[in-house]
Amino acid sequence: MSEDLLPIGRFARLCRLSVKQLRNYDDLGLLAPAWIDPSSGYRYYRRDQARDALSIGLLRTLEVPLPAVARALSGDAADALREARDRIEDDLLRRRRALHLLDRVLAGGLPEARVRTVREPARRVRVAAEAATPTTIARATSACVARLLSGGTLEGALVGLFPLDMTDGFDVRVAMEAADGADLLPGGLFAAATHVGPYEEIQLTVYGVLAWIGDHGHAPGGPVREVYLDDPAATEPERLRTQVLIRLEDA
Repeated sequence: MSEDLLPIGRFARLCRLSVKQLRNYDDLGLLAPAWIDPSSGYRYYRRDQARDALSIGLLRTLEVPLPAVARALSGDAADALREARDRIEDDLLRRRRALHLLDRVLAGGLPEARVRTVREPARRVRVAAEAATPTTIARATSACVARLLSGGTLEGALVGLFPLDMTDGFDVRVAMEAADGADLLPGGLFAAATHVGPYEEIQLTVYGVLAWIGDHGHAPGGPVREVYLDDPAATEPERLRTQVLIRLEDA
């Protein structure tokens, strides 16, 4: 065994990591020991591996996920770290929005919505879809709207379509009523309420509508529809009106 090798305990102290972390990084293929004693299974590391070990530790304290750390160590550092930064920025934005909504709830209590039932006819629509996560809904919705308006004119109301269950990944869809639309937006009986305020606060009204549905013994059917009644380019965020519609599945 070379004198340049350090046992895992000494190497861990040098790199400000725990022995458990080093073993985990070995199991994940991030940082393999230079030599493993075949009789004891004890791990040894070269001194020149310390830089990689310290890099892993630093990036993990910065909340860079392990797959991105692996890419950074393999030479794809700029793109991997830029993507990690974007994810952290998205998370910060989500938390700021959550903090704002929590302040609203603290000030006014859990939201109550003025709900009515409306019967909607089936409509011919054009639909644009975009993959999204809970932190990229606004970006995905804007991309869908841009594609629908790329033809030039707004033919009918824009309707955002969002799943009832916001999982880690889903499709955001936006529909535009059009006589030659290739898709059919089903009709039926809906619980409806009008949200007034910024789009990022619509979930408070969605909560109110779902609570009303539960209180009245109905079952909700997705997707949640958001009918955008005002042009955000010409209307202050606090005055934006959005109709929230959730189909009564049992009606």
